[in-house]
Amino acid sequence: MSDYIIVTDSTANLPEEMIEKYNLKILSLNYYVDDKEYKGYVKGENNDLSAFYKMMREKKDIKTSLVNAGDTNDVLEDIVKEGKDYIYIGFSSALSGTFQTVSMVTEELKKKYPERKLYAIDSRAAALGEGLLVHYAIKNREAGMVIEDNAEWILNNRNHVCHWFTVDDLFFLKRGGRISAATAVVGTALSIKPVLHVDDEGKLIPVENVRGRKKSLNALIKHMESSIVEPQKQSVYISHGDCLKDAEYVAEKIKKLYDVKEVLIRMLDPVIAAHSGPGTVALFFMGDKK
Repeated sequence: MSDYIIVTDSTANLPEEMIEKYNLKILSLNYYVDDKEYKGYVKGENNDLSAFYKMMREKKDIKTSLVNAGDTNDVLEDIVKEGKDYIYIGFSSALSGTFQTVSMVTEELKKKYPERKLYAIDSRAAALGEGLLVHYAIKNREAGMVIEDNAEWILNNRNHVCHWFTVDDLFFLKRGGRISAATAVVGTALSIKPVLHVDDEGKLIPVENVRGRKKSLNALIKHMESSIVEPQKQSVYISHGDCLKDAEYVAEKIKKLYDVKEVLIRMLDPVIAAHSGPGTVALFFMGDKK
């Protein structure tokens, strides 16, 4: 196995057993409730997020922040001091300043340790889309791919990670400035559910509006049909905002339609969920286009 470390963010939303098995390093974004700070990820802790989603349903004011530059430097420099190289696969720079912070730290470490191979790559992805890119980077490393080739593979394939998602409560998109207050009021009254995706620049783009929850879930599957490649060889990831039954509905439909190799379902991490809200369902897979 090639001996380098893969680093990502807490927003990649990966399970603890995967983090442990492949020695991933996780940089934590943070969130704040009533001015109290919480970390999006704490090593070894499988946090129960039911209390967090309860606060969201109560419409508490939840703020988020990007990674801390000092903490980031500590994590990354520890890797380098151990004589290891790393690839950092980061949360889309179009959605957060996290990548810029980590990239800046990486550039400083390159100057300080010129003998090391250090890469910071913008995933142009979010949530388990970012996590899916990490999944493939791990597979490449486990197959013996050297760090330079893996970094190139990630750059060449990041725009094949498809993101399709829908939300159940328009309040959170309104609060984040994604839709107007008037749109939220009318949409809620008419049970309008937006279907969105992440584009080639890593930006969040609304694609269509459908009426009713079930139709919005089926729309995710419809969009998958138009771009998925070699589904039988794929791992498909699904995030949900405390709505497991809806995620399982999508998963079962996909299994029947495409006979995919693996479906991973994960509750959406707090930092992303704070902006999309409870009831979010997001579908991630590899396609011929994003």
